[in-house]
Amino acid sequence: MKISVLGLGYIGLPTAVMFANHDQQVIGYDTNSEVLKQLAEGKVHIEEPGLQAALEQAIEKGNFSVSNEVQPADVYIISVPTPNKNDELKSCDLSYVQSAVKMILPVLKKGSTVIIESTIAPRSMSDKIQPMIEGAGFTPGEDVFLVHCPERVLPGKVLEELVFNNRIIGGITPNCTEKGKYIYGKFVKGELLGTSASVAELSKLMENTYRDVNIALANELVKICDSLEINALEVIELANKHPRVNLHTPGPGVGGHCLAVDPYFIAAQVPDVSPLIQISREINTSMPNFIVEKSNHVLEKATGNKVVVMGLTYKGNIDDIRESPALEVYNTLKNSPKNYDVVAYDPHVQSDIVENNLEAALKDASLVLILVDHDEFKNLVPENFNTTKNAIVIDAKNIANQCIDYENYYTLGNISQI
Repeated sequence: MKISVLGLGYIGLPTAVMFANHDQQVIGYDTNSEVLKQLAEGKVHIEEPGLQAALEQAIEKGNFSVSNEVQPADVYIISVPTPNKNDELKSCDLSYVQSAVKMILPVLKKGSTVIIESTIAPRSMSDKIQPMIEGAGFTPGEDVFLVHCPERVLPGKVLEELVFNNRIIGGITPNCTEKGKYIYGKFVKGELLGTSASVAELSKLMENTYRDVNIALANELVKICDSLEINALEVIELANKHPRVNLHTPGPGVGGHCLAVDPYFIAAQVPDVSPLIQISREINTSMPNFIVEKSNHVLEKATGNKVVVMGLTYKGNIDDIRESPALEVYNTLKNSPKNYDVVAYDPHVQSDIVENNLEAALKDASLVLILVDHDEFKNLVPENFNTTKNAIVIDAKNIANQCIDYENYYTLGNISQI
């Protein structure tokens, strides 16, 4: 098959490379000319284990190329951003998806398949995308095939999970679903789960909403335990010994382009019947401010005002800072009227605001905030912090296990003791 992939970001590029390495002819398109330039030179522009080698293999096979125009193809895969709108309900901004569909229409031919991988609000396929296809003179399920196939991969393990995870294939018609199964069957070894497009949309959103709600419960427990002076992490550990309990891990907030975004897509569609989802979002978005308040409390008593923010990404071992609660904490402290000396350290982020040397970052720190679970932070030891200031450490990810005996080390479990 000749496959055109529109959007070469964290999902589109690995998907394109995966098809190319399974003997399909893939042409990638992106609106970012710098991305196209780097890929044409054989260089990936995102951090994902194994992706550089996979790209090189695809190019060597002669199965992957890029273009600054959408090319005619048998299959079109749209994997573009779907951010929140800047409205009260933070509803789904479908404009990038719709723009991509419009780019396809002039070259779309009978027998082709259009697949939307972008995460979208419920009923977007039937209410918004299908009319665009029909307006161009095509009948989905008869002369073209229209499918929603949401991505379900974990950053850091994308290439593995693209192959082995079960895949939801949501067609506008049963014929569309079968066509989607045939296409992803080229490399997916997990189960191909056929359903309707609307069920696929909501299933994807609920996967992330489930986790967001569960994390919100854990984060609310942290605040409860902070007020009651009880160790929240110990409570979670013991509660999870029950065979039917699975409290998630609390943290400084929820970020990324999934958990921090997708629940709003549901709530915005049906705000009157989704209070739990909305409250959970409020709890998780409040956590960066909770960390900031604790930081202010520490620095009121400290002899210095230097704060080190360890990690800026939304999760560990990646370079993605989208919707990052750690970045929000950094910006809030940086812009505080208290004029703190705020330093960021993150070995995965290339930025002018990042101090690249760990020793320099921690020198004379009064407060250290570990906000991301990078593997590098698991190797921190008390000597890293036991400088002239004897820095207070708030490990919001509970990963610096070698620092447990450091007298100024706190987690979200015992943060009430600060």
